[in-house]
Amino acid sequence: MRLLAVGDEVSPALERAVLSPSFPKVDLILSCGDLPYDYLEFLVDAVDAPLLFVRGNHDRPIHSEDRVIRAPQGGEDVDGKVLERKGLIVAGFGGCLRYDPRAENQYTEAQMRWRIRRVTPKLWWNKLRRGRAVDILLTHAPPYGVHDGTDVAHRGFQAFLAFIERWQPRFHFHGHTPPRPGLPSTTRVGPTQVVHVRGFRILEL
Repeated sequence: MRLLAVGDEVSPALERAVLSPSFPKVDLILSCGDLPYDYLEFLVDAVDAPLLFVRGNHDRPIHSEDRVIRAPQGGEDVDGKVLERKGLIVAGFGGCLRYDPRAENQYTEAQMRWRIRRVTPKLWWNKLRRGRAVDILLTHAPPYGVHDGTDVAHRGFQAFLAFIERWQPRFHFHGHTPPRPGLPSTTRVGPTQVVHVRGFRILEL
């Protein structure tokens, strides 16, 4: 199983690479948000793989001449959901920690905890039925203290850290925070690999 994770920055290198016959077969695309919808649609067509996405705090509907584009065509919004695709159980939560009360896709810690509680029954059901609650946590913001910043706009969610500790997904993919020169982009938290996606990452399961 090969995953293509993207987030925050359009990558010209990826745009060129996916058009090459030598580009490796991708089974699933995961978007951590804050990317143009037409860019995501291009990737879906180019690699011929399903797309699961969450929205970032800068994502907004696009108003064209005759319609309003609210999501990339060919993609599936997993925000606030737990679902299974390609044999993987994925939980998704978009947005970031609230720093502007007037903005969209921003949440307080209490709001994010409530959003997670709403999918908890599905996680318990997966645990009982499949022996595992979730394989991948897909978010825009990072967990608190892992790949996050000190300013409120880029601080991670304590709710995500609690999610990881309780449900132990194999991977947590997130974007949102600026590049971190000299620091690792993958950090292990218990059995979970927390992966900071800026541009794109290709991972094998």
